[in-house]
Amino acid sequence: MKKLSLLIIVIFSCWSSITHAQDSIIVVGNTADKSIQLNRSQVRNLFMGGSLPYDLVAISLPPENQTRVLFNTKVVGLTESRIQSYWAQMRFTGRKTKPKEVGNVELVLDYLKNNEGAVGYLPAGIALPEPLTVLYSTR
Repeated sequence: MKKLSLLIIVIFSCWSSITHAQDSIIVVGNTADKSIQLNRSQVRNLFMGGSLPYDLVAISLPPENQTRVLFNTKVVGLTESRIQSYWAQMRFTGRKTKPKEVGNVELVLDYLKNNEGAVGYLPAGIALPEPLTVLYSTR
């Protein structure tokens, strides 16, 4: 009975950490300065067209991507429809340009590797190639 209880606790802990990792997002960049760390507000500004003290360019996943939904919820704090409305207004007034959209996580990694100053969001736990560094994490 004691072994069964211990086994249940271990399984629950593993399941809990896996689901937590699936709900976590990392913001990754290809930057010359590897010491750059961003806070949530700075990441939100970067992806919503605001200014930052760094020369960074945001790369986004398509609207139907689950990682984008998590990013919008946890970091930007807006629904996809509100974000689309915001960008429509910015495009109409000519004030800002929305981030370039890349088709999937693998293409984001390729784009980031090949473009210094590019920043994108990815699911936590993904293996990062050499030139990329984590700038922010929702963990």
